Amino acid sequence: MLLFSCSDTEKDLLKVSLNQLQCHFTWTPQKETIDLDDMKQRLEDSIEAGVKYQARSYNHLAFINCLQGNCEEAIQNLKEAERILRKGHEDEFEKRILVTYGNYAWVYYHMDRLEEAQSYLNKLETVCKLFPEASRFTAMIPEVYGEKGWSLLSTAAQYYEEAKECFTKALEEDPDNIEWNVGYATVLSRLEGFSGTQLSNKSTESMKQFRRVLELDPDHAEAMVQLALKLQEFNQKEEASILVERALQKSPDLPYVLRYAAKFLRREGDVKKSLELLNRGLEITPNSAFLCHQIGLCYKTKLHQLNKYPGRGDPHRQQKAELITKCKYYFEKAFEHRPLTFINARLDFAVICSLNNEYHEAEVTFSNLLKLENIHPGNKQAICLQAGLFELRSKRSESNAIIHFLEGLKIKYNSKEQERCRSQLEKIVERQLLRNPRDSEALGLQELLFQLNEKR
Repeated sequence: MLLFSCSDTEKDLLKVSLNQLQCHFTWTPQKETIDLDDMKQRLEDSIEAGVKYQARSYNHLAFINCLQGNCEEAIQNLKEAERILRKGHEDEFEKRILVTYGNYAWVYYHMDRLEEAQSYLNKLETVCKLFPEASRFTAMIPEVYGEKGWSLLSTAAQYYEEAKECFTKALEEDPDNIEWNVGYATVLSRLEGFSGTQLSNKSTESMKQFRRVLELDPDHAEAMVQLALKLQEFNQKEEASILVERALQKSPDLPYVLRYAAKFLRREGDVKKSLELLNRGLEITPNSAFLCHQIGLCYKTKLHQLNKYPGRGDPHRQQKAELITKCKYYFEKAFEHRPLTFINARLDFAVICSLNNEYHEAEVTFSNLLKLENIHPGNKQAICLQAGLFELRSKRSESNAIIHFLEGLKIKYNSKEQERCRSQLEKIVERQLLRNPRDSEALGLQELLFQLNEKR
């Protein structure tokens, strides 16, 4: 086994070996596509909340700390991950430690401590000899695929498809593993959220998968509330309500359970109870962007109810102003540390600004969102849709709205946002042709829509 001194050539040679590893430094997107402060906060929150698989969180946290230049802290994170794995997974330690050893090697490389980096490559080489299909430094086993899947799932929406592939490969060899089954169900659910569910069906793939988790672990509270949300979409509310009640009884202080249960209750119209759960969750994880966004959505629901039954006089105006202020505060707080990845919170903020006639603020937000690159196509379509609706309803500009709706429609991804872009364009064409049946621009747009439908 070779040891290196610190010459540039030897460092370059060492990096060739490091690039062969399977760990966060080779398969998680770098700092340009991660909201680092928010990711760090979420990982620390999950550790503080006592999630079951804490070694996974410490591994990911070490990567984030290293990207931020906190390498000594990263080493401490990895030592904690290793301690947890030795204590909790003694019978499968060699399978579980591969990612951690890879992260060690990379952190020491970034610290220019090349002998330590090489020592962890040597450890990996020794461990990999235990697995028949392994290469020199890497064994593609379920534990590696599973940890990669969770890392990608927690990063950003554009990596969900790859996360799904990882969980699929992990489950091929270990079909009864609860950790991988939960990950697979979660990523299926999120992808369905982009594409929209087929309301003619009574089930989705994620629902089947959450039921599979509950077969393996009947007390898995997070699977209960996530399944309840899917059942709610198909109006199977009796079973959904029972699942939410059971989950809150079993895990009344688990932030993940509180947030999904609150989301369910808001959708059912119980905004008061939803806010109670969200505020309880915020006491446990006070910097949670998800919880702030959900609180904002509760106040947005109240605002819509107020607008639906408008009153008169100062009390009504004051109540409306208070709700708008609360919406803006919580939406802005939600994306404060997640400007790259929390697209929905930024869109909700822009919509509230437009409802309050703050057109400049809304326009700036939409302009910044439209400039984002390398984001999930479903998110891009959502931005185009809302930007188009803003131009149509607030700015009264059909021509600008058409530009945004067309951009959303042309993105090759089937989603409910794409369908709404198509529907808006069809309505515009219909209105324009009613005004002037010979309108050449309207007829041209009609022909373009026909061609896009044919291609589809």
